[in-house]
Formats: sequence, structure tokens, C-alpha cells
Amino acid sequence: MLNTARSEALFKRAQAVIPGGVNSPVRAFRGVGGAPLFIESGKGSRIFDADGNSYIDYVGSWGPLLLGHRPPEVIDALRQILETGTSFGAPTEREVELAELISKIVPSMEMVRLVNSGTEATMSALRLARGFTGRDITVKFEGCYHGHVDSLLVKAGSGMATLGIADTAGVPQAFAETTMAVPFNSIPAVEAAFAARGSEIAAVIVEPVAGNMGCVPPQPGFLETLRRLTERHGALLIFDEVMTGFRVALGGAQQLYGIKPDLTTLGKIIGGGLPIGAYGGRADIMRKIAPLGPVYQAGTLSGNPLAVAAGLAMLRHLSAHPEIYAALEARAARLSSWTPPGVTINRVGSMFTFFFTDHPVTDWESAKKSDTARFAKFFHFLLERGVYVAPSQFEAGFISTAHTEDDIRITTDATREFFA
Repeated sequence: MLNTARSEALFKRAQAVIPGGVNSPVRAFRGVGGAPLFIESGKGSRIFDADGNSYIDYVGSWGPLLLGHRPPEVIDALRQILETGTSFGAPTEREVELAELISKIVPSMEMVRLVNSGTEATMSALRLARGFTGRDITVKFEGCYHGHVDSLLVKAGSGMATLGIADTAGVPQAFAETTMAVPFNSIPAVEAAFAARGSEIAAVIVEPVAGNMGCVPPQPGFLETLRRLTERHGALLIFDEVMTGFRVALGGAQQLYGIKPDLTTLGKIIGGGLPIGAYGGRADIMRKIAPLGPVYQAGTLSGNPLAVAAGLAMLRHLSAHPEIYAALEARAARLSSWTPPGVTINRVGSMFTFFFTDHPVTDWESAKKSDTARFAKFFHFLLERGVYVAPSQFEAGFISTAHTEDDIRITTDATREFFA
């Protein structure tokens, strides 16, 4: 048995001063039971908890650590920037460099605005879409999570799915009524939504590869249909690539699937592990943002030197080493090469999920049929063997360049042992 006495003591202290003892709900281990681990450090593919236990980490801070923990490129950039300052509330040259680099790698993002989180990016992109089109309705997909934006918490995934919360309290009904939630991967449902209210729809927002009900790839024709319908009805197509951006391909899911959205939201990797987000798209749309246009959005720490320096180091490294993606694909393929009985494995690039169900998982309805009690046993079984996966059936796992062949072997051996 793992010795987690210090983590348990820290969790007890935390619950007295932090709601639920955590600063983001899924960390509380409610989906798997037990007390969460308190992490002290990370290096490469591993994390180390407060009790000194070591784990192969497939969470990777929920996706951004494509190079693993403490990659030298990012750490060196942070050391250098600390000599100049942490925040100025004024423009810096590196902000321009990061925006230019994002626009070069993701050509659909002709102009870019930096913000502080993925939630802020999606919130701002939706406001911009409504301001640009003069319409109010957003179409989203059941099980997709786009941050804790009021109007997007209708049938959201991620922590809400883990905790069994359908629609959160605190969101006025009027906000919820601006959102139409339809099944992911359902072309007929999207066509019906546009047939009913096409002239009122400002935007369709989608995770092109869903990651917040577990990893669920788009079925053939789904993203193409979204592009066709939005163009036909004068609505905007927003790709939420907070999770997939720079991970499933250098240019994100839009490069992988060959679809050009009107707006894109980013987070995770563009900060190299530090808090940051961005949204961007067609220049004519982006020029509606203040100070050029009437759509207001601001942030004191937007483009702060620390996050920007880390992001530049990360994206420059990825741009210089495109072979990284073939290596990630190969390691992820080996991890998922054996499908255990009673399990469905979904994978896109270095994103993956083991769903504890015999049936294909293509949307939220099929995902939630998973045996969450059995997943919880699997989670703790792996933890005892030094393997850390997301503490929820409804989250994606991530592989980094720091994961070794030995890491993959240990993980697959533990998986086979559980099912034996």
C-alpha cells in the first residue's frame, strides 16, 4: 500500500480553507474515491508527491506539458525573463513575437489576442462572435467543456461530468437560453438546430477532438458539416483548441482534419505550462475588438512576460522539431496497442482514454455508459504501481516526449495485470 499520510494531512488542512480542499473540482478524486495526492515536484515523465512517491504522469497538467515536466528550454527561458520583470501592464516585444509565431503555425489565426486562460479565451471569442454577427445563440455539444463560462455550462463535460452535475447553479436562465446543446458527432442534430434557428445562431463552438468527456474523435464528415452549415447561415465556426492546439499536430486539429475555422481558442501548450490563453481568427472579425471596435475585452496580466517567454520557448522548440509528433504517435500507439476486455480505447495522436464499456464511444450518451466504479478500481490499481492517470473516467490522458519506452512498458504491464 502507498504511504500517502502527508497528502491526506494536507487535504484535511485544505478542506478547512478551500472549498472541497481543491482549487479545481476534478482534483478532489470524487470520481475515483480517496484523498487526492499533493504533488511536490515533477521531472521528465514523472511527478513526486508530498510523501515521496514517484509516478509516471499521464495527466501532464491536463495537457500542456508536451515536453514533460521542467523541459530545459522552458526553464532556461523563465530564468532569463525573471531578470527583467514579471508584469508591466504594458506591451512588450515578446507578445508580438508570440502572436506572430501562433499566426504562422495556425494560419487561420490572422490576428491574435492573448488572455490568461482557456476559459477567458472561449468567453471572449463568444462575445466577439455575438458582436460580429449581431446574433445571440450559440450551438455547443453535449459533453464538451469550454471553461466555466456561464452560457457554456449547459450539459458540459470535464469536472461537471465527473461530479454528475448536469447544469450548474448560479447561471441565470436567460444565459442558458442563449445556448443550444446538441449531441457531439450528430450531423442530423446540427442540421435540425440550423433549420430551426439558423438566422439567430451567432456561432458553433466545438472541441474538434473532444477531450472533456474523455477523448472522442470527430466522425467522418462531422467537422465538414459544421463548416458548411455555418458558412451557409452566416454564423461563425469556433474551434476550441485549448486541449488539441499544438498537441494532436503542430497546427492543431484544424491542420489534422483540414478544416479552417473562423475563430480559434488556445491555452495549455502556448504557455509552456504557465497560465495563458489566446483567441484569434479572421482579421475582419478580430478588428471588432477594442480598441479597434466595439467588443470590449481586457486583462491586466494578458501577455505577461513569464507566460509569454515560456510559450515562445515551447512553440519554437516544437516548430524546430516536427519529428516530435511522429514519436508521440508511436508511443501512444504502443500504449493503446492492446485493448483490454470490456474496454474501448479512443485515441487521437498523444491524447487517449480507456473507456470502461464494450461499445464504441462517439458522444456523451455513449461515454456515460462507462462503468465508472470499475474505472475507479483501475485508477487505484495503477496508482499503487506508480502510474498516475486522470482521476476521472471522463478525462483524456496525455503522452509527452519525456515518456520513455520503459514508462510505456511499465504502464502496459500494469494494465495487463489488472485485467488478468
